[in-house]
Amino acid sequence: MGILVGKHVDAQGRIYLPYLQNWSHPKSVIVGLIKEMIAKFQEELPLYSLSSSDEARQVDLLAYIAKITEGVSDINSKNWANRENKTVNKITVVGGGELGIACTLAISAKGIADKLVLLDFSEGTKGGMMDLDIFNLPNVEISKDLSASAHSKVVIFTVNSLGSSQSYLDVVQSNVDMFRALVPALGHYSQHGILLVASQPVEIMTYVTWKLSAFPANRVIGIGCNLDSQRLQYIITNVLKAQTSGKEVWVIGEQGEDKVPIWSGQEEVTNHDSQMQLSNRAMELLRVKGQRSWSVGLSVADLLDSIVNDKKKVHSVSVLAKGYYDINSEVFLSLPCILGTSGVSEVIKTTVKEETVTGKLQSSASSIHGLQQQLKL
Repeated sequence: MGILVGKHVDAQGRIYLPYLQNWSHPKSVIVGLIKEMIAKFQEELPLYSLSSSDEARQVDLLAYIAKITEGVSDINSKNWANRENKTVNKITVVGGGELGIACTLAISAKGIADKLVLLDFSEGTKGGMMDLDIFNLPNVEISKDLSASAHSKVVIFTVNSLGSSQSYLDVVQSNVDMFRALVPALGHYSQHGILLVASQPVEIMTYVTWKLSAFPANRVIGIGCNLDSQRLQYIITNVLKAQTSGKEVWVIGEQGEDKVPIWSGQEEVTNHDSQMQLSNRAMELLRVKGQRSWSVGLSVADLLDSIVNDKKKVHSVSVLAKGYYDINSEVFLSLPCILGTSGVSEVIKTTVKEETVTGKLQSSASSIHGLQQQLKL
């Protein structure tokens, strides 16, 4: 078979064969070639052999690659689909580090997933991955093959670059480079799924995931300030024993020092100053709490429960903030949202009277947007 430069091969020698599934060659020949192509595609997907302006062809190309690397032929594609449809709630966790393992254990403990895939790219016996493999958790598959994630309802990103660069921009860029190798393929293996980002910095990596996946914004979500919000609500209700319900207060904005508490506006509070004093006292108690991997894992499982089981529960998560609080740039910030099987179904409008709150959100949006402009996607 002839392979033409410009049709099957780009200028860098990367190969794709979009009509592979229709060949009439002997099966053994096709299988052998598929294995070679899988090895090549695992090194680097040929997505970037096409211009970023040629979005339609990029989508077509990735769809072909997904079909090829799954090893699906016209002969067995129906059987493949039938096997996958039997799995109602399939979840994939990307990353076998401490956070990935914590998410896996928390999800498994809550019994949310019928099948849970953990994609681990580490070498040897690093971390706790070996222990997970030894003790064989039910319904958990550990794999290095991206195709194992196919048809997931939710794909959770926990990977972070371990680069030793001193520059914050370089560290974030190394995360972006890693996501470039993962997000397009994982997105096309689960084209109707939801992408949940726990990698740091969560606001920027959620934006990167959104851009690389080309998913609608409501199906790309960052874990944001969900953990802080749940803790704040607990502190107000159970520690400070406040008369008002803690369920109407949220932590929003950017993870870190610039996060701010707000009230939903639905709670009847006769004294606005007392409301702010209560929030400030609770935030002081909240600041001494760290964000350990197991805590974040529990928070991820909480979000997953609302999404998979369509609970329509409100969470403060990282979503596209453009159009809210006079933010005009494409940045992701934590806002109270209703979550369900479609992802974010609604962003809750809040009554924010303090200029300092809006000012902090706009300041965070400006700094995040500035950093995003320096990244190479």
